Amino acid sequence: MYAILRVNTYDPEKLAAAADRLEEFDQLHAAQPGAEGSIGVDLGEGRRFVLNLWDGVESSRAGQRVLVPHLQRLLVPLMSQPSQFLGAGPVITWQMAPSVGG
Repeated sequence: MYAILRVNTYDPEKLAAAADRLEEFDQLHAAQPGAEGSIGVDLGEGRRFVLNLWDGVESSRAGQRVLVPHLQRLLVPLMSQPSQFLGAGPVITWQMAPSVGG
């Protein structure tokens, strides 16, 4: 499994009125071959930590090629600053309760 980590900072007013845009992007992301899931954490004041999980780096790259235009259309107009890339790499531990995500 491969992970990409980012912090996105949104304009809180634009974000509050954009649930449909976020949902559309999440659905597009989930539909990509090799997409294993995403976790988003509200850090407050429009900041969100995002962890995207893929079955491998190749799927991640292919998915990004498809998703970037949708990201530009749906999410970038809501952001108050550029997305902050924190890192990417193989998942080395996975400790989740069986009921998580289900």
